[in-house]
Amino acid sequence: MTRGLLDVPATVRGMVVEAAWLATHVAFYPVGVLSEKLREPADRYTLEGLSPLRRGLLVGDIEAASTPILLVHGLIDNRSIFTRLHRSLRRRGFGHVATVNLPLFTSDIPTAASRLATIVETMCEQTGCGRIHIVAHSLGGLVARYYVQKLGGDIHVHTLVTLGTPHEGTRLARVVPPMVPYTLLRQLRPDSDVIRELAEPAPGCQTRFLAFSGDLDTVIRPTESALLHHPDLSVRNVRLPGVGHHSLPFNLDVVHQIATMLAHLDDAAEHPAAGQDGQKRNLPEAAARTEAL
Repeated sequence: MTRGLLDVPATVRGMVVEAAWLATHVAFYPVGVLSEKLREPADRYTLEGLSPLRRGLLVGDIEAASTPILLVHGLIDNRSIFTRLHRSLRRRGFGHVATVNLPLFTSDIPTAASRLATIVETMCEQTGCGRIHIVAHSLGGLVARYYVQKLGGDIHVHTLVTLGTPHEGTRLARVVPPMVPYTLLRQLRPDSDVIRELAEPAPGCQTRFLAFSGDLDTVIRPTESALLHHPDLSVRNVRLPGVGHHSLPFNLDVVHQIATMLAHLDDAAEHPAAGQDGQKRNLPEAAARTEAL
């Protein structure tokens, strides 16, 4: 039997799961229309209610557990996409997890990135933390990356996790007729000015990256475009079989890997300049390659 035939059951299961999570997201969408108020958490670190396994994940680093996490949604979406991820990160011991609604429907990427800069700076002021983590879905990841690379956001963003983000654009954006006055969609094309701008050198960028790609993603085409390849950035790419675009924020493997990475701040304690081969010297071997789960 061929490999393709063997993959059929997994593909079907993945499509069913994608449809189920999409339906769940649609049901919760109205709840996410109202923005969450950014506020200083009452307690930044707690083990209350955690199982021994989850306690062991975070107890070794109180600073990691108290570093704020900001969840940023994608195009024509809102914070409801993170309903499960928000709850899961809190249950795993992270003391401050916040969501934000960005007006991405009417903005271009640089404008949205400027708006995100204001939100991040406010979050740092209110929590007393100099740096935060960002977990972003789809277009939100491109906005956050623009903020980090082009607006100096790396001084405030310790880790940027992207879920199904079109780092190299998506062919789907090309179906929009050129006469449609929607700058944002044109910026998602593989040959757009924004995609080329983000491919420019970014020496000394302090932010580390974790990029997830699902092989059943029907929005990011090809799916490999959700992987981040840049010689000046500290990146770990992860490909997930049987996972679609809207399933990524709900996937338990994704949640586990995000929690594990954010629980270890020292992995990005130093950010030396890239060597002659363009690879960060502080990257562990596993971080320099694309992983398939």
